[in-house]
Amino acid sequence: MRREHHLVPTESSPTSTSRRGFLKSTGTLAAAGALSGVALPHVHAASGDTIRIALIGSGGRGTGAAGNALSARNGPVKLVAMADVFPDKLKTSYEGLKNQFGDKVDVPEDRLFIGFDGAQKAMSVLNKGDIVIFATPPAFRWPFFKQAIDKGINVFMEKPVAVDAPTAKRMIELSDLATKANIKVGVGLMCRHCRSRQELHKKIQDGAIGQIITMRSYRMHGPVGSAFSQPMPDSEDSELLWQIRRFHSFLWASGGCFSDFYIHNIDECCWMKNDWPVQAQASGGRNYRGENVDQNFDNYSVEYTFRDGTKYFHFGRTMAGCHDEFASYAHGQNGLAVISSEGHWPSKARIYKAQKMTNSEIVWRTGKEGPDQDPYLLEWEDLIDAIKKDLPYNEAERGAKASLVTAMGRFAAHTGQVITYDDYIKNPQEFAPGVNAFDMKSAPPLISEGGKYPVPRPGLLKDREY
Repeated sequence: MRREHHLVPTESSPTSTSRRGFLKSTGTLAAAGALSGVALPHVHAASGDTIRIALIGSGGRGTGAAGNALSARNGPVKLVAMADVFPDKLKTSYEGLKNQFGDKVDVPEDRLFIGFDGAQKAMSVLNKGDIVIFATPPAFRWPFFKQAIDKGINVFMEKPVAVDAPTAKRMIELSDLATKANIKVGVGLMCRHCRSRQELHKKIQDGAIGQIITMRSYRMHGPVGSAFSQPMPDSEDSELLWQIRRFHSFLWASGGCFSDFYIHNIDECCWMKNDWPVQAQASGGRNYRGENVDQNFDNYSVEYTFRDGTKYFHFGRTMAGCHDEFASYAHGQNGLAVISSEGHWPSKARIYKAQKMTNSEIVWRTGKEGPDQDPYLLEWEDLIDAIKKDLPYNEAERGAKASLVTAMGRFAAHTGQVITYDDYIKNPQEFAPGVNAFDMKSAPPLISEGGKYPVPRPGLLKDREY
């Protein structure tokens, strides 16, 4: 199919504790886009230069990312272009950012782009040293990342950066190209920029809890974001755009609630372990589904295995009326580390001298030097610092591997099989192989039958998720 226009999809904020909560009053929006050009080396700005940004995907997540960038203390930063396929959402995002940041938002009407070519036009406003924000559903990461590399502009992209093995491998290859072009790349796994977690990581590596013997994490709460979807209303003109609006419901768009929500816990645990799992087995299921047509399970339990045999258990649940928990833990031979205990931030990181979590057992806790700083802001300041000082900075490969091992756990649950990293990375199922050629007339990658969509069937489908 000829590519004449580029799809501009929407990603909205998944939870009240999500990346972009401080801008939740601005509404939810989105966009996505593309531009090809010539790769430019030495993509950095001088220390006094204003860094200009374009927002591609101005949903709750994208709007918040722009807000974080504009709040950076090591700027100056200015928003100069925005794009979206939904006019009402673009308007809400623009007005919210303009009201909050005033002159830092310099986006006249002729740089508010609506339509499938809007993202291409927004990226064309930027020069080397500037930053494009990709906060679209993750299915669109790889083509947009390639286009940014071709143009030679720096990138901040939301997580996950891939939802299946073929696109994860593609992102790793593109990461190499970005490094060669000296393009700075930030990925929205902001927990790695949390200073408290960084201090905890150092203590764990220095032996504060001894050798890690097991890890566990939880993200259990009621339905959030667009993970649950009723049948498409008759009023919708485009099934493709409706699926983009409800992107948490569809594996092709987001990797479902598993990839989009659980990646933070999985990534921070792998970080503390300094390794990626080599195997996963899992279970999960759907309960009380009613008329919902999304592809998600309501609960997931995953056992990851690291190369040294250490086990890591992740538990996810999106069911109302059940116990809620949002936390990550590392158990060592000589103590217990709390990586996070009440969501993403503040982490409230601490170490206990044994396995019992009582105040009398605490031997270290964060916060002695003041309140934990906002990691959503710190990740932007770290990226801007790298751009201004021309420091090596590329989080794309790490983001791709975090996305890959997250998807590996999801695949194990959806198929009911034990899956190794080496086997999963070779899995050929690509959910949206034509995403780089979508236009307004494109059919969605997932076609409904009688208003319903295929769901995973563990044990029946063993080599693919649907």
